[in-house]
Amino acid sequence: MTIAFILAYIGVGLMIGLPGIGSSIGVSIGGKTSIGALKKKPDAFGNYLILSALPGSQGLYGFIGFFVMNGRIAELGDLTVAQGAAILAAGIGLGLAGLYSAIKQGEVVAHGIEGIASGHDVFGRTIVLAVFPELYAIIAFAAAFLISAGL
Repeated sequence: MTIAFILAYIGVGLMIGLPGIGSSIGVSIGGKTSIGALKKKPDAFGNYLILSALPGSQGLYGFIGFFVMNGRIAELGDLTVAQGAAILAAGIGLGLAGLYSAIKQGEVVAHGIEGIASGHDVFGRTIVLAVFPELYAIIAFAAAFLISAGL
């Protein structure tokens, strides 16, 4: 195995692993807050569930990015070091953006869940505000896709 393939597979590993970690932390933050909120307002479980699931999307972006890059690696056959480095860079970018944005999105939804449990009508506004951290994972996914297209 050449250095180019090693770089590329480290990149796809980071691309799927880091957003997955971030999503698991983010949905756990929402889930833990939901458990506490159920004690106050159990009839809002559906809202808690939807909000808690939102940070899971970054893990999906990493998974889709993995398939895009892995397919591209297979299409190219022999990789140059520059191509391997580009895939590594895409993996680092998407990985870190997905990791951090999922955790921060989990914090946003947790506050919304607390608000709903306190009797405030903030479900829709929480979803809108929770989109902002996710936007950066979407941008990183788009950049990874563009990198793959340029290989």
